[in-house]
This record gives sequence, structure tokens and C-alpha cells, in this order.
Amino acid sequence: MLAKRAAAHDGGVGEVTLTFVDRVEIAALNAEHMGKDEATDVLSFPMDDDPQPGVPTMLGDIVLSPAVAHGQFADHAGTFDDEIALLVVHGVLHLLGHDHAEPDESERMRQRELALLGEYHWHGPAPVGFRQSHD
Repeated sequence: MLAKRAAAHDGGVGEVTLTFVDRVEIAALNAEHMGKDEATDVLSFPMDDDPQPGVPTMLGDIVLSPAVAHGQFADHAGTFDDEIALLVVHGVLHLLGHDHAEPDESERMRQRELALLGEYHWHGPAPVGFRQSHD
């Protein structure tokens, strides 16, 4: 699935819905879809499993809680802006099929996050104090 999704979007066009919600709503979504009775920072819901060349693909939905992000940025990404950027990139990578359940998957995902943030957010290397973690 990862190879199929990633190959379909190399240079292709895809659509993502990004929704910001409060702690209560993201906790309800986390319980309903992940079976975890707690607020989380970001959830991803992939959609189009059969991308067609040359046709915009609906990659899926990303639901992000700025309130949760605000409560963790100091001990995580370092700044609120970096935390939001990390969570958006993290969510998109999940839509493309990346995961972090196994150590090797986690390492690949972290490397990809850093590369994308470096290219599109910081326009250079990660700032001092930036950290990544996946639960």
C-alpha cells in the first residue's frame, strides 16, 4: 500500500482535508476509531485506495488538535509553529501509508518528517531543541 500510494503521488496531485478540533472532539474520535480513551494530537483517515494517474486523488482527512499541540510543544517540537508543522507532516505521511509501529518504520518516518520540514518549513536544518516522538 505504501509503495502504491507514494508512487501515485510522486509529482501527482492529491487533496487533503485538514480540520482543527478541540480536545473533547479529538478524544471522541480517538476513542471511536483507535479505541483509545484520551485526547491525541493528530489523527489521519486515508481515503482513496486506488489512485489513478493524472487524476487528483483524495488522500484523506487529517484531524489536528491545536489545544493538545499547545500543551506539548515545549517538551516536543520546541515551538508551537514547529509542533503544528510536524503534526501536519506526520498526518500526511500516515495518509501516504507510513507508520511507526515498528522501529525500522518509525526511523523511516522520522527521517522523512525531518526532510520535509527542512525543505518546506525551516528551509534548512532542524532548529536546536527540535524533537520528534511517536507514541
